[in-house]
Amino acid sequence: MTLAYWCVLAAILLPYAFTGFAKFQGGFGLNENKNPREFLEKLGGARKRAHWAQQNSFEILPGFAAAVIIAHLAGTAPQATIDGIALAFVLSRVLFGICYIADWASARSLVWFFGMGCIVALFVGVAG
Repeated sequence: MTLAYWCVLAAILLPYAFTGFAKFQGGFGLNENKNPREFLEKLGGARKRAHWAQQNSFEILPGFAAAVIIAHLAGTAPQATIDGIALAFVLSRVLFGICYIADWASARSLVWFFGMGCIVALFVGVAG
């Protein structure tokens, strides 16, 4: 498996780190597990933003996974370049979550655009 494929797995798992922060910093327990979505909707501040970071991470995941698969199949760039772009995307998503939780809206938006640029680069290719 290539590093880019491992990055897809990392991107799949990353949203759970954000929801873990939201839930366990917010007092999530056995009673809250009866209706976790309702619990998450009632959170505020950094915990609420962590929940939103989780949602955004799930929303962007299909595009990233498709881009990695297409880059491999179409050979849009050398493998090392594909791996590097995929890794940059995952790192951008970690930074995105940090910016979201910290309420750094402008930085969060810049990081989001960078991540989208990684997805586009995987689709269309870049010089290697």
